[in-house]
Amino acid sequence: MLEFTVLGSGSGGNAFVVRTPCGATVLVDAGLSAKQLAMRLEAVGVAADSLNAIVLTHEHGDHIRGLDVFLRKRKIPVYTNSHTARVVAEGMRSSVDWKLVSTGGEFMIGSWGVECFSVPHDAVDPMGFVFQSGATRVALMTDLGFASSLVISKLQSCHAAIIEANYDDLLLQNDVKRPWSTKQRISSRHGHLSNLQAAELMKAAEAAELEAVVWCHLSGDCNSPEHVDRVVRPITDEMGYGTRLAMTCASQDTPHAWVKVGKVVKPEGVGGGLDAAGQMALF
Repeated sequence: MLEFTVLGSGSGGNAFVVRTPCGATVLVDAGLSAKQLAMRLEAVGVAADSLNAIVLTHEHGDHIRGLDVFLRKRKIPVYTNSHTARVVAEGMRSSVDWKLVSTGGEFMIGSWGVECFSVPHDAVDPMGFVFQSGATRVALMTDLGFASSLVISKLQSCHAAIIEANYDDLLLQNDVKRPWSTKQRISSRHGHLSNLQAAELMKAAEAAELEAVVWCHLSGDCNSPEHVDRVVRPITDEMGYGTRLAMTCASQDTPHAWVKVGKVVKPEGVGGGLDAAGQMALF
């Protein structure tokens, strides 16, 4: 079983938590301020000092902004590839316990595994991840300009995913705040994923075991949960997911509810689909 939450996601900062009950708790990215990271971790029931690891997708500020200050009083190992570590380390005053991993490789955190895979984005060596505990697999795919065949293949085998849906095509096109060059960068093959591209990723993957998707990194100006649903829902309905696929959007300002993925072992005599904490497990 795995469970995850999004502490906050958007251009203002991104941070995610993945954990196993009675196992490791991992912070993925630290793009919020150190104060906000600690406060939001506490809000979802995680003590900041209890984290077993921090995992970084890439070096952009909205994914590492709070890392330096957060680590000044904490000795938490940081997992990322050598290219990302080199760039991040240049701006760090804290001593960092780097755990270097290979893009395209795998590593262990406690008793569960993490697969790293390359994603197309304008960073030095950006990665997505698949977290696996037992047979349960959860993907994190954010900051990618298009869904490569590798990204599609990773989603195919997952039970849940956190996926970028950054912008609505028409809203971005009509936006008057961003210059044309910025719009070009966002919509390029090394920029960000649009709602339509996110829907096309779902269609291409045909992930038969997928039970939950949390859409992340929504633009505050050029997207909204309503726009995401308007584009993605018809595709997932056409694919036959129906109500069995839970889809929600992460917020920039408040943590998402915990999403539990995997079979829950119930004590004898306990029926229904509730786990020991009284929360509904996905399957």
